[in-house]
Amino acid sequence: MSSVNKVILIGNLGTDPEVRHLESGAAVAQFRLATNEFYKDKQGNRVERTEWHNIVAWRGLAEMVEKYVKKGQSIYVEGKIRTRQYQDKDQQTRYVTEIVADEITMLGGGRAHNEQAGGQQGGAQAAPAEQKTFRQEAELNELPF
Repeated sequence: MSSVNKVILIGNLGTDPEVRHLESGAAVAQFRLATNEFYKDKQGNRVERTEWHNIVAWRGLAEMVEKYVKKGQSIYVEGKIRTRQYQDKDQQTRYVTEIVADEITMLGGGRAHNEQAGGQQGGAQAAPAEQKTFRQEAELNELPF
């Protein structure tokens, strides 16, 4: 039986993306994405829970993130979950779980959208931003044939 590793998130960026260019020339972007859920506790009070996700984008997708994605912006991310390990400076093994993005769509809204729209607040609504979708191109060695 085959398996599926697919993650879909809609949330807001907690930081501007950090983009590095490796010696090979490949770009890699990393940022944190916040998703929120709401529920009522036993007393009937509305409680908000925020979950933070580490997102990684590679190559052309990383370059698009660098150009267009900013802190506070609302985005849709589709990708796969990966856990990697590394040795810290004290030689302790650490594990990091991150989402490797295959597709990112800018949704508009969020703090970054409001700043670009002139910071309109109250009853005035800014026109919705155009949605832009970026996809990671498959590497030749990843093709199924």
